[in-house]
Amino acid sequence: MKNGLERSVTIQSVLGLIVFLSLATGSPARDLCRIDVIDADSGWPVPLVELRTVHNVRFISDNAGVVAFDLPELFGAETWFFVEGHGYEVPKDGFGMRGVRLTPRPGERLTVKVRRLLPAKRLGRVSGAGLFGESQKLGLHDDWTEQGILGCDSVQNAVHNGKLFWSWGDTALAKYPLGIFNMIGATTELQPLESFEPPVRLRYNYFTDSEKRVREIARMPGEGPTWLSGFVSLPDKDGQQHLVAHYIKVKGMLTAYESGLCVWDETESQFKQHRVLWKQTDDNMNPPTAPDGHPVFWTDAAGERWVLFGDPFPWLKCRPTFEAWESPESWERIESQKTVSAADTEAEIRVHRGAIAWNAYRKKWVTVLCEIGGAPSGLGELWYAEAKQPTGPWGPAVKVVTHDNYTFYNPQLHPEFTAPDSPILLFEATYTQTFADKPYPTPRYDYNQVLYRLDLDDPKLLGAKASK
Repeated sequence: MKNGLERSVTIQSVLGLIVFLSLATGSPARDLCRIDVIDADSGWPVPLVELRTVHNVRFISDNAGVVAFDLPELFGAETWFFVEGHGYEVPKDGFGMRGVRLTPRPGERLTVKVRRLLPAKRLGRVSGAGLFGESQKLGLHDDWTEQGILGCDSVQNAVHNGKLFWSWGDTALAKYPLGIFNMIGATTELQPLESFEPPVRLRYNYFTDSEKRVREIARMPGEGPTWLSGFVSLPDKDGQQHLVAHYIKVKGMLTAYESGLCVWDETESQFKQHRVLWKQTDDNMNPPTAPDGHPVFWTDAAGERWVLFGDPFPWLKCRPTFEAWESPESWERIESQKTVSAADTEAEIRVHRGAIAWNAYRKKWVTVLCEIGGAPSGLGELWYAEAKQPTGPWGPAVKVVTHDNYTFYNPQLHPEFTAPDSPILLFEATYTQTFADKPYPTPRYDYNQVLYRLDLDDPKLLGAKASK
């Protein structure tokens, strides 16, 4: 009898352990409700759409357009979700509120369809952590691993030695909001994306330290952060390629006190100071025009080859050699266009930052630029325009991206991602609460880069194609 009781207790213990382990390691999909946010027209997943409950619990769709709903108090209850999508929306109800009613239950899958308002299609986030954070709660995209940063400022690129070189500004780490001040960097293949549809998965080969942690690549002498721009690969007189950039040293609130030139050291994988161009003094408060911004190569009507520097429109040119780049006496100033006309209203759009590129499909120079003082967001409205020459005239312009009280600055084009004759133009910019009117920071997305796709054969862009 005793042995039988012991066996019974043992069996019950084992069964209890099995049940416990089953609950502890059970399928996340059984405990959560999956909500997919998709484009009503294409069926594509839509990242960066907020679903907010009546009691203000916020869910943000990840790169796969997925939300993992986990509120036990609302399981089985008809639930109103406010829907906010920065250029994607659902219809208003009778009270003027945009939202949907869903009844979430554990283990179920629901869908929210949103309508895209402007030509650019949001592909997803390409920096930071938790790109598939919601999906992974549901056991999806488990092959995606983190790369060690939470956020980073605007991107710079250059094609160098057969690779695409990347660099970003101030970088947020888990241990501190601004963990790296002196730029970080990485390389990828020239065409790093397998698909131009979401979910986007862009993985970088970051420059790391001995412990495989992402590290700074541009510490210049002096206090405060170092910011780089004007990345370009140029040959010297012997044919040796050099990756070069322009730097500024910053103190206080965005105040530059020194600028200069720097060169990539291939052995140490670091930028090294090459030449100081300017130091702030009482008699010389403002930095001079320099080879910064986003460079492009150009052959003019006379067949002369140049590298142009601007952000977005060119303000300086020099011969595309290392010796010309390092010699200010060889630089030539260009008067840069300050506004473009809107295609629909002919209102003048004040240009903030952006990038230009030659587009073989359109047989024009193209730009995506940020408007300063736009609406509804003062620094979050992006426009597309064309020109026959990189020096202009540019416009008219069509709005392609909008934000509701959120900043989306410093756009960068990625023409190298696609075939030369492709109608697809990809671009990214920095999504941040900075310079907006005190919005609540978007979890995971804030202070990161978001990638968009623009189809240049879209009829909505016809207004921009009217340029002479």
